[in-house]
Amino acid sequence: MDEKHCCVQLLVNPSRGLVDEQFVILVQNTSPCSQLTLHSLHQCDDGHSWDAFAHYMSDAAGNVNVSKDCSLGGTYCGIEPMGLLWSLRPVPGSQPGLRMRKKNVELPMVVTVSVYQGHRKEGFADQVPLASVVVERWYMAPGVHRIPVTEGGLTATLFLPTGPGPFPAVLDLWGGGGQLVEYRAALLASHGIAALALDYLTAKIIMKMGKHVSYTYFETAYKYLQEHPQILGSRIAMLGFSFGTSVVLRMAVYSEVMKLRCVVCVSGSHVQAVDKDLEGMLGSLNVSNTRVTENNEIIWRGLVLPIPTDPLKKVDVGRLQCPLLVIVAEDDQNLAAQESANDVKEMMERAGNSHLLTVLSYPDAGHLIEPPYSPHVRSSKFKPVGTNETVMLLLGGEPVAHSRAQEDSWKKLLVFLRVNLLSGNAEEDQELMEALLLQKGRQARLV
Repeated sequence: MDEKHCCVQLLVNPSRGLVDEQFVILVQNTSPCSQLTLHSLHQCDDGHSWDAFAHYMSDAAGNVNVSKDCSLGGTYCGIEPMGLLWSLRPVPGSQPGLRMRKKNVELPMVVTVSVYQGHRKEGFADQVPLASVVVERWYMAPGVHRIPVTEGGLTATLFLPTGPGPFPAVLDLWGGGGQLVEYRAALLASHGIAALALDYLTAKIIMKMGKHVSYTYFETAYKYLQEHPQILGSRIAMLGFSFGTSVVLRMAVYSEVMKLRCVVCVSGSHVQAVDKDLEGMLGSLNVSNTRVTENNEIIWRGLVLPIPTDPLKKVDVGRLQCPLLVIVAEDDQNLAAQESANDVKEMMERAGNSHLLTVLSYPDAGHLIEPPYSPHVRSSKFKPVGTNETVMLLLGGEPVAHSRAQEDSWKKLLVFLRVNLLSGNAEEDQELMEALLLQKGRQARLV
C-alpha cells in the first residue's frame, strides 16, 4: 500500500444514530478519478451475515460523497445516500429465504463500512480495505425504557420515551408468525410515542392454556396502557401489520372497551369471519386460492379473495369512529391489501365516514413494509403458527421502489400518529394531516 492509500479517510456521520436516520458517507484523500468500491457488512442477531457494495469514481480532488455521487454498479445504482443499508442481502452462499430482524433492541445494529481500491464484486473478506468505519444503528434512543409486561397474562414489552411523560401510546401488533417483536415499538418510543409490543399468537398464556387468546386479551393490553401512570389514557392508538391488521380493525370497530384515538394498518385486510374467535378467524381464510410459483414459493394473496359481500365475512369499517391510515404495497404477493383497501374506501364512503380514511399506496413495493432502510426481502421462510412446517413465501416488491415506500410511509405514519395523538382540534388536525402527507409525496397517493 503506498503513502497515498495510507492517508485515505472514510467518514460516516453520524456513526451512531437511529435506524431511520440518514447518514452521510465521505471518502477523502484518494487518487483523483480512481475506481473505488464501498462495502457494508452486518451480522444479524441470528448469526447470518449480510453485505452490500457499490462502485464509485472519485472526483478530481480524490473524494466521494455517497449522498451526491452516483453508484456505477453493485447492489444498487444511482444516487442513493442509504443504499449501503437498504440493499443489504445475505452474503453469497447463504441459505435462501433469510430475513433480517432485530431481536435484541438493547444492542445496536452494527455495520462495518469499508472502502476498497478498484471495482470489486466479491472476495471482500480476502482483501485489505483502504479504510473502515464501524457504524451503530439503534432502535432505542438514549433514555428510552424497555419494560417487560406480564400483568393480566400478557406477553408484552412496553417502551417509554425519554422524560417523565405522560405520553400518548400505541398498541403494536405484528403478523401471523407470532413471537414478541419489539423493534418497531422501540423505534416509536425513540420518537416520543410510548409503544406496547404485544405477542398474541405465541404468548405464554397460550402455551399454558393450550388454546388461542380471546379478544379480551387485547382489551387487557389496552387497559394496561390506559391505567399506566406515564400514559395518556385518552390518547391510545393501535398499529397492525399483516394479520395484525385484522385484529386491529376488529377491536377498533367492535370493542366496547377500547376507545382508540386512531388506527394504522400496514399490508393487511379487513376480511375475516367476524362471528368467530381468533382461532376461527385464522381457519376461515380461503386456502383454496393459494398458488405456488415455479420456484416453490407460496403466494397467499388469494386468501381473502374475492373480497366478500357477506357482512359476516368482513369488518364493518363503516362503523369506525376514529382516523384510519392504510398503507398498501401494490406488488404485495402475500395479501390482497390493495383490493381490501379499495373495499374499505367504498364501505366508508357509503357510511359517510370516508373523511376518517387515509390510504398510502406504493407501486412496486412488497408485503414486508418495515422501518426505513430495512433490506428488501422478496421471499422469506415462514412458519405459520400452529404448524411444524416451514414454507417459502413470495412477498413481492422491487428493491428501489420498496425502499422508497418504507422511507416515505414511515415519515407519514409518524405524522399521522403525532397529529391524532398529540393535538386536539379535529378540523386543524385534518388540514395539518393533508398538508404534511402531501409533502415529499413521491409515490404516495392520498385517498
